[in-house]
Amino acid sequence: MKRNYILNLTILAALSVTAACNNSTIKSSTDIAEVKPLYISDTVDFDTDDPAIWVNPADPAQSLVVGTDKDENGGLYVFDLKGKIIKAKTVKGLKRPDNVDIAYGLTLNGKPTDIAVTTERLSHKLRIFSLPDMKPVDNGGIEVFVGETGAEFRDLMGISMYKNKAGQIYAIVGRKSGPKEGSYLWQYLLTDDGKGNVKADLVRKFGQYSGKKEIEAIAVDNELGYVYYCDEQVGVRKYYADPEKGNQELSFFGQGDFAVDNEGIAIYKTAVDKGYILVSDQGAKQLKVYNRVADQKGGVFKHPLLATIKYAANQTDGIDVVSVPLNADFKHGLLVAMSDDKTFHFYRWEDIAGKKLAIN
Repeated sequence: MKRNYILNLTILAALSVTAACNNSTIKSSTDIAEVKPLYISDTVDFDTDDPAIWVNPADPAQSLVVGTDKDENGGLYVFDLKGKIIKAKTVKGLKRPDNVDIAYGLTLNGKPTDIAVTTERLSHKLRIFSLPDMKPVDNGGIEVFVGETGAEFRDLMGISMYKNKAGQIYAIVGRKSGPKEGSYLWQYLLTDDGKGNVKADLVRKFGQYSGKKEIEAIAVDNELGYVYYCDEQVGVRKYYADPEKGNQELSFFGQGDFAVDNEGIAIYKTAVDKGYILVSDQGAKQLKVYNRVADQKGGVFKHPLLATIKYAANQTDGIDVVSVPLNADFKHGLLVAMSDDKTFHFYRWEDIAGKKLAIN
């Protein structure tokens, strides 16, 4: 789960971050009270699960939050930056959509198209919609994990989009259960089918699985080229996002850090190669914050725990975060977290971080 907005050079220049945005910016939960959201979204019909933030490249103040309503008659809800449902864009009648992510600039009909991709568990399909209009571009859905016969091996859960430096866009997909030996996640290349719809070609299978619970939350770091996913009740695993770089596990961190489940995962970028990996501790109402940049001493990628942040969202499955300025409310970025009362919580980054970020 969690999408990665590729910062353009103009926004990066506007986001040159001083030392106040380094690790010392984050305060631990012993230093601050429970962080409250600036907005709580309108409620959905059934069960919120996972959000994704679409940053409008023409006008960031018109950015959108897309969130899943996880039910056999569920939907993709679209919210404005105050958490108000935009009914004209909301898609209903989906078969238990679980996670959602966003990619920018997939070429369809010869034009770059931003897309929201959700996993439809009961149909075993990816459902894909263009942004910002939320029109289907999947010809009714794309079947994945075809040929798998194990119990719950085709029951879709996590999704994260990866865009490489050449502009190719991939979907990395997880499921309720799967093999332990290193093929739990399947990665698909998305392209135009020649008729303006998306097609998906399987390019690799990878990813260890403990068998402890399940793997749902997935996040890709486009700029650094890594994919992270939560092996629940065990830890966070890291691989290369580029299929050509192989399937070696690069890091396995967060073990023993979580009170309950390690769930939602997202990446806050303070620069092209700096920032934080955020992981929700489901049931404990808190976020674990790790360094985005790994310590590679001895050839091992280590991501130290920097802080634990208490917040108001309860039983959080999915989170998403962006570090670009959106509007007067979210000058330094937005964190969206699912809460179990059928809502999503909208947090200012400076509130999560513990103090305002200094920007040049």
